[in-house]
Amino acid sequence: MTTRLVIEGLHASVSGVEVLRGVDLEVASGEVHALMGPNGSGKSTLSHVVMGRDDYEVTAGSVTLDGTELLGLPTWRRAELGLFIAMQYPVAVPGVPVGVLLGAAVAGRGGDPGGVDAAVQREAARLEVPAEFLTRGVNDEFSGGEQKRMETLQLAVLEPRIALLDELDSGLDVDALRDLAQRVVALTRDSQLGVLAITHYARLLSELRPDRVHVLMSGRIVTSGGPELAQQLEQTGYEGLAAEFGVEELTVRPPEPADPFADPGF
Repeated sequence: MTTRLVIEGLHASVSGVEVLRGVDLEVASGEVHALMGPNGSGKSTLSHVVMGRDDYEVTAGSVTLDGTELLGLPTWRRAELGLFIAMQYPVAVPGVPVGVLLGAAVAGRGGDPGGVDAAVQREAARLEVPAEFLTRGVNDEFSGGEQKRMETLQLAVLEPRIALLDELDSGLDVDALRDLAQRVVALTRDSQLGVLAITHYARLLSELRPDRVHVLMSGRIVTSGGPELAQQLEQTGYEGLAAEFGVEELTVRPPEPADPFADPGF
């Protein structure tokens, strides 16, 4: 059965600033979608809002997974339903090895954690994660590249339905990027994983080979297309694409502070 993550008319704010200004996006199982955009355009905000981070205020729109409304549900419930996020800056969990963390996650959704350790060992070998990292706390004093390998290991073991990958390429060299991207592609093929990969560089897409590419600017998706859209961005840059579509602002900017010396109007 095909799984669908559907985002419709999504508006969200943080600290009183509207960051998402009407986002429409749909990702199905077995598909790879890329979300590109300059820094500050709202890409990471979108992933956090979809996953349920509570310091963002959703003011309009809906996010559904196979028809189930996710907005209003706690993050753990969204994960239980099949969502996964690989964060741009993963959180360290000192004292909790990855096998313990994933065992708790599997048990929490009603599964049998008995096979988790073996699955962790298989994925660690496949992703070239050193054995010592399996006994340390998750991401505890890991480098950026080590964190990304560990995030991918968790993704593979948990086998979610839809994964949000926020800058998977951050901190990776060419070989590591190829290894992790190939594992993600295999999951889309073998487990029918649906992927929304967030990046502002085209190099990740040369490995992931997305079905669709979306460009986010100033909190809105301004255009979507095939892989050729990423190639166009390489040539024109975001400013060139913004000019083509009449976009005046590429990023979300907080309002200017009030001028204390301005005319009060009376």
